[in-house]
Amino acid sequence: MGLLRRKFTREFKVAALRRLEAGASIAAVARACEINPNLLHRWRKDFQHSAEHAFPGLGNRRADDRAAELERKIGQQALEIDFLKRCLQRIEEQRMLQALNGKPQSTARFSKK
Repeated sequence: MGLLRRKFTREFKVAALRRLEAGASIAAVARACEINPNLLHRWRKDFQHSAEHAFPGLGNRRADDRAAELERKIGQQALEIDFLKRCLQRIEEQRMLQALNGKPQSTARFSKK
């Protein structure tokens, strides 16, 4: 299972940007917030471009999220299909061995005493 992507609230982002405006260095704020400095640069650019529309929150899901969810589902189904194909292949191999040996193998898991 992969790592989950962290999600930051609008308040967290604005608080980090206020620290920058107060004179703190980007490196210091990034260390204090435990984030990458490039992320602070992006947040600052977004906020300067349009303060009221910056950081819309978690309610606005991207279309990519739905596509990623479907891709994960396809991947899971592909794994299940591969597993079932291997099971069928083993069953066919057992049938071929039965035909060559001339004696049917027992379907019981344990031998009877």
